Amino acid sequence: MTKNSLLFIGHLWPEPTSSAAGYRTLALLKALSKYWSLHFACAAAQTEYCADLKALDIISHEIKLNDSDFDQLVIDLKPSIVFYDRFISEEQFAPRVQQHSPESINIIDTQDLHFLRRARQKALNTQQEIQLQSDDAIREIAAILRSDLSLIISSYEMQLLIEQFKLSTDLLHYCPFMLSSDKQTVTTDFNERKNFVMIGNFLHPPNWDAVQWCYQFIWPQIRAQLPEAQIHIYGAYTPDKALQLHQPDKGFFIKGRADNALETLAKYRVNLAPLRFGAGIKGKIADGFMVGTPCVTTPIGQEGMADNLPWGGLIAEDSNNGDQIADKAIQLYKDQSLWQQCSKNGHQIIEQKFNENQHAEQLITRIKQLEENLSNQRKNNFYGQILRHNLYRSQYFMSKWIEEKNK
Repeated sequence: MTKNSLLFIGHLWPEPTSSAAGYRTLALLKALSKYWSLHFACAAAQTEYCADLKALDIISHEIKLNDSDFDQLVIDLKPSIVFYDRFISEEQFAPRVQQHSPESINIIDTQDLHFLRRARQKALNTQQEIQLQSDDAIREIAAILRSDLSLIISSYEMQLLIEQFKLSTDLLHYCPFMLSSDKQTVTTDFNERKNFVMIGNFLHPPNWDAVQWCYQFIWPQIRAQLPEAQIHIYGAYTPDKALQLHQPDKGFFIKGRADNALETLAKYRVNLAPLRFGAGIKGKIADGFMVGTPCVTTPIGQEGMADNLPWGGLIAEDSNNGDQIADKAIQLYKDQSLWQQCSKNGHQIIEQKFNENQHAEQLITRIKQLEENLSNQRKNNFYGQILRHNLYRSQYFMSKWIEEKNK
């Protein structure tokens, strides 16, 4: 039986070893490829770290913004479903999809709520109350309303969209990381581990802020109490400004890219994630849980990950001087009984919250239901019809004008 085509439009090519977003996209592609003939299209440049999509029988397409060649791709494929990996991908390409394949189901993987992350960053920088109603929020929620379904990675963000922004559950599907419990590694125990670790793509602003905060405030306090301890900072795309923080005499090491995050995290006693802003759920923490490495983080770091389950580590408020993070990190580093319980808690969170088979099956079921009920779904989403019409009228013709201008 011939599979229908699914076109997945990525803002970036998936790099599963570089970021949680890359891992997330690849997991989605693997789940979807069992039921649809997959095509992945992206306007960004490929790197040496891109996943081998050909090995997964996924056909790749290099596309351009504001280019009629993309129109032809849509016409040729006639995709039954079009996935967008962020709301900005939907803004850029949905008008052309609507023009040439109006019956295609449109689905956004939000990755995280960008407007929430940016609002928190702005509040931190200005030391003011967080303001969620912004231009970013208008753009992102408009994209969700225009689409037939949006994947929401965090239970907190599901609640936020439903309760504060009054979005219908018909348009939302909870889909966190899909992680295999089979990959949970039997690792070394407390006494065979040492040192602290931080990991995260340096291109992601919350990660770079966390490194700076740790270097300036948190690590000096830990080092004063544990003079033999070291912290090793891993991250893809390490900039020169980060390399300047490499100071072995202070026990602060910038290690660069980790080829295998699980193997790397399994060596350390405590995973530090001192995040002062952000959104979604944190791949760095989930990876640590998979190999038994407990985490000390902030309420932002643990948000949407455990819900009512006991946390796989300790949580501290993000006070400016970082003293609470430092105290909790020292406590977990020294207390073997506490460490062992937190390690077990982390495994439990992975098994109960991020079960790969469970979430993949629920996603496929939801999409199949949408295929059978698309016309009613769109009829009941009148505001989405308005927004689709307006986007098409404005963005599509602007895109065509830019294309002609570029010629």
